[in-house]
Amino acid sequence: MPELTIAEVARIVGGEVERGDPQRTVHGVAPLDEAGPRELSFVAEARYYAYIHASRAAAVLVARGAAIQLPDGMAAVRVDDPRRALARVLDALYPPPAAAPGVHATAVLGPGVAVDSTASVGAYAVVGEGTRIGARATVHPHVVIGRGCHVGEDVVIHPHATLYDDVTVGARSVVHSGARLGSDGFGFVPEGDGLKKVPQVGGCRIAEDVEIGANSTIDRGSIGDTTVGRGTKIDNLVQIGHNCRIGSHVIIVSQVGISGSTRVGDGAVLGGQAGVQGHIEIGAGAKVGGQAGVTASVPAGATVSGYPARPHREAMRVQAAVFGLPKLVQRLKALENAVFGRGAQGARAGSHADERDGGEPPRDE
Repeated sequence: MPELTIAEVARIVGGEVERGDPQRTVHGVAPLDEAGPRELSFVAEARYYAYIHASRAAAVLVARGAAIQLPDGMAAVRVDDPRRALARVLDALYPPPAAAPGVHATAVLGPGVAVDSTASVGAYAVVGEGTRIGARATVHPHVVIGRGCHVGEDVVIHPHATLYDDVTVGARSVVHSGARLGSDGFGFVPEGDGLKKVPQVGGCRIAEDVEIGANSTIDRGSIGDTTVGRGTKIDNLVQIGHNCRIGSHVIIVSQVGISGSTRVGDGAVLGGQAGVQGHIEIGAGAKVGGQAGVTASVPAGATVSGYPARPHREAMRVQAAVFGLPKLVQRLKALENAVFGRGAQGARAGSHADERDGGEPPRDE
């Protein structure tokens, strides 16, 4: 495992060492309460500053200007953003293992497949006719890639992922296990007493630096392509329907469902379990709250939540009103008692009960 001195950590993250020994080495990263004397930790929020004094970490990444007290022997590396700094350190201390180039003896390659000499195709992988696999790409065991696909340079496709025919995955993208790219879109039209399937003849185009989570599905287009833009990150268990156009650097969190032919602008964020209706547009930089139901287009830069999705502040007011209903009911009952009296209220209730029973109010003989 690689080791870094604290001085090297500071150089990698563009920070400065405060206190401690800059030549002390670290070989891993751990949370504050678990870090040992040869590990680095980090603090990104002020509420955790108080825990630093009890940590055994060799050094801690912390924001410039943060008011902290370091225990004896611990160094601080001051940075602009501890989370971003942590990502850089993790790259340096935990480099991904490089797959050995070549095609495993059990892999099945169709006619006309082109595999770069530096790429790796794992055991029992299946690659369809005419597919191209670029330099340093890694196709892990049991991956299935259909005909006419293009897997770009430095792409990683994890075990049991599936690329249907005519799928492009751009350079440096990552496809996690169980993901399905280019499956048929959900297209049917009424015919007679049943439904006729509309052939899905479009493609699926994934741009560069995209990450697609485990068990997510991106359908192929019906007569055009479904596209995902550069740098977009898609969590596990996401469904993207046919002919969607997902922009660049979009964040789509787990269990989001996007219906067909919807457009999502650059830099938008969709919270977990949000549902998006088809044939609408979510503007660039828009934010959709978790579990929102989006039934109409969302303007660029807007933040919406709730069902049906509406401006977030309005949705919060609606929720507050709903949460206040029990107290409102109690106040109405108290007001009714004050106006009519408990006896009158009980008499009316009894009279209504008699009428519901089909009887008549009692009469004096």
